Amino acid sequence: MSGADDRAATDLEAYEIGSPVRCEDGPCGVLSRVVIDPIGRAVTHLIVDPDHRHAQSRLVPVAMADAAADAGEVRLRCTLATFWALQRATETEYLPVDDRPTSADNPGGGMALSGVGMGFGGAAMMSWPYWSLAPAEVVHERVPPGEVEIRRGEPIHAVDGTIGKVRGLVVDPADRHVTHVLLHEGHLWRAADVAIPITAVTGIDRGGVHVSLSRREIADLPEIEVTPPPGG
Repeated sequence: MSGADDRAATDLEAYEIGSPVRCEDGPCGVLSRVVIDPIGRAVTHLIVDPDHRHAQSRLVPVAMADAAADAGEVRLRCTLATFWALQRATETEYLPVDDRPTSADNPGGGMALSGVGMGFGGAAMMSWPYWSLAPAEVVHERVPPGEVEIRRGEPIHAVDGTIGKVRGLVVDPADRHVTHVLLHEGHLWRAADVAIPITAVTGIDRGGVHVSLSRREIADLPEIEVTPPPGG
């Protein structure tokens, strides 16, 4: 290895997914995802869920963050008011229901549900408008175009099979480039923390992280000291 792969762990920041996140004036949530530019291999944003409320998650530019590995948390250089003013990381769309029933479906003022209950003629009667179909709810992730999310628990695929799951990312604070992918447990022959060099990553997609190493080669990687995940 060379370059960033040879740097001491103390020179790098570990963004462990699941870590608590704190603003200058108080806690604001949990780090739920990390957004990277797969071409430049650099972290661009952090996605923070306030109290695990996915619908309220915020897209935080990484320039506002410090990993603060010694404290086991991510610290943001902003106030809570600024955090809440950031763009939401998700957008909810409500699709109309085309076949929503109306009172015209039952001129008598009720809605017949054939074969249900003890209504007249074997049908149950329900008075309008106490029964309706809710619109379909679709949640979209608002990740910048061309960038991808990394989540805790995504599988890491070696050339000869799955080796474990993503725990987080290690970055160079000077330029926010990813140097390693942290492996969370897995089929290893030792219980030490394992960090896979980003140079070995061949792709990131919905199926997980793909690397050019075998499971044996990953197990033989040198150890790297990182802060244990919260509760770990």
